[in-house]
Amino acid sequence: MLHIGHGYDVHAFAEGRKLILGGVDIPYERGLDGHSDADVLAHALMDAILGALRADDIGQLFPDTDPAYKGADSLKLLSHVAELARSEGYVIQDVDCTVAAQAPKLAPYRSAMRANLAAAMGVDVSQVGVKATTTEHLGFVGRKEGIAAWAVALLEDGRC
Repeated sequence: MLHIGHGYDVHAFAEGRKLILGGVDIPYERGLDGHSDADVLAHALMDAILGALRADDIGQLFPDTDPAYKGADSLKLLSHVAELARSEGYVIQDVDCTVAAQAPKLAPYRSAMRANLAAAMGVDVSQVGVKATTTEHLGFVGRKEGIAAWAVALLEDGRC
């Protein structure tokens, strides 16, 4: 049996932080605000996997009230979520992600993001899609106030 999950996350820009997306440190004047490294792409992907599992979301699994996750590497958290899926008997078949950012331009980092996310989940890079778009200057993304990400995950229940 196949299960699909959808994830969404958004983070505002903040001064004095690195911009980490898909585990890639992207040169930019600001990073994203958050309790962990604020990797909005990895966060959306984790929620998509957890959604396919019909499990709690990342806020429940990795609460921002827990000091253990302060500054946490989101790829390590993604690895934990992927291992949780495997331990429940699921196989990650495919994931696809979209990042909305007016700036910076993300196309040069897409391959590295795909590779990092695939490695964190223990899947082949061909099973990971990452796209970037702008919002044509509309909304908080268009005003360069933050970045949003969406993800879907297709998991197969290996127990069936």
